[in-house]
Amino acid sequence: MHDPQHPAPGGHEDTLETVGKVIAWYQQEIHAVRRSPASSLGRLEQLIEEYTACVRDRERLRDADVEEAQRLGALYAARLKELEATGP
Repeated sequence: MHDPQHPAPGGHEDTLETVGKVIAWYQQEIHAVRRSPASSLGRLEQLIEEYTACVRDRERLRDADVEEAQRLGALYAARLKELEATGP
């Protein structure tokens, strides 16, 4: 029986973890850009905008149905793979 207070593994928790990893990547990159003497304001603004969107998605995920959680999970798994491939 499905209990919304305790979602099944592989669902919301895994997606929350993946979104958290993407958020952490953005935090690290924002920090690096801010510390760089040759930083680009446009790049920093882009990173902050993308970071903010991730945080909003994480909040939406808390109340998402199974379909939305799966959609976000696939989206963020692909994004994490792409971010890790490009490096910070």
